[in-house]
Amino acid sequence: MNKTHTLPEAARIVVRDVLALRPGEQFLIITNPDGDVFEISRALYDAAVAEGAETTIVVQGVKTQLDFANLATLAAFGAEPQACASISANKMGKDRLAGAVPFVDKDGKKADHVFNWQLENLKTLRAIWTPGVTVDMFRRTAGIDYGLLQRRCEAIAKAMTGACSIHVTSPGGTDIFVPVAGRTPFKDDGNFTSGGKGGNVPAGEVFISPVPASAEGIIVFDGSISLNDRDLIVKKPVSVVYRGGFIADIQGGEEAELLRASIEAGEQKALDFEAEGKLAAGEGEKYKRNARSLGELGIGLNPAAEIRGNMLEDEKAFHTCHFAIGSNYDNDAEAMIHLDCLVRNPTIVVNYPDGTNAVIEQDGVLVAPFGEIE
Repeated sequence: MNKTHTLPEAARIVVRDVLALRPGEQFLIITNPDGDVFEISRALYDAAVAEGAETTIVVQGVKTQLDFANLATLAAFGAEPQACASISANKMGKDRLAGAVPFVDKDGKKADHVFNWQLENLKTLRAIWTPGVTVDMFRRTAGIDYGLLQRRCEAIAKAMTGACSIHVTSPGGTDIFVPVAGRTPFKDDGNFTSGGKGGNVPAGEVFISPVPASAEGIIVFDGSISLNDRDLIVKKPVSVVYRGGFIADIQGGEEAELLRASIEAGEQKALDFEAEGKLAAGEGEKYKRNARSLGELGIGLNPAAEIRGNMLEDEKAFHTCHFAIGSNYDNDAEAMIHLDCLVRNPTIVVNYPDGTNAVIEQDGVLVAPFGEIE
């Protein structure tokens, strides 16, 4: 049975078990000035100081995924912290300098944000990020059995490795093939104890980036959806048709119109950024096109998570999977947006090049051996 912890207890679990902060380490917390996120940030600050970490809180106004982070916020990464927590009501914000002139590593891999540069390229940073977290969510979902979660994530990631495609269907009408040949699955399993590792709190998903320009079929979002400025539980399911890896049609009620508007805002923002010199010449059209791509397929695996209209928690809930519209995690189909949207009770079948397959979930229930892991 999952236990609800006090806020200080949950903060101690995150600091010790998820980030494994050590005495003398630089720990950067980025947050907003009001409400739950600041309260959580202060609890993490106290827990980190108790562990002997040199801890700093940087406070900026609320940012959406179309906004820039404050320059002084990003300048804090110049201290090269070993750990970072982005405890934001929405997002940390984009990096206006790296967006225009990306970082490039020795292998030619680019990063358009200093946070991503230190986490993914240099691998000197470990991190958590919690867009939209609340005190209630943090208390309920942060103190889970991370050993069990990590074993389950490892088994599912192994099943996805080497796959050529993943077929997802659902009682709500989803029926989509997602090519994943050559792609490596990611684990948000709460083990962010070394450089280069990071994920959400609450943790609890395995996810993969589809091969760009390849997904075919229909997704019916009947759980919750992300917009540029908020998340919401859908009342009338939203049907999204993918052809050649890009959205060809969106149907539904008011939620479908709101989703379409968020996508169109992401398209326009890409063109605006190029015109303003915040994207390199020629990047605007590419980012605009990718606003309609399929960026992610993820499976929710946190037993304490529930669908509550907050995607940070919703996408971790059992009996769900989620797809992201827009930018992917392999950084080869970048967009200004990444909109996670939820499907209830999916059947998820992983297909291999030799013609065999593995069923991960059947009507939202983990099947053997994944559901039997203890």
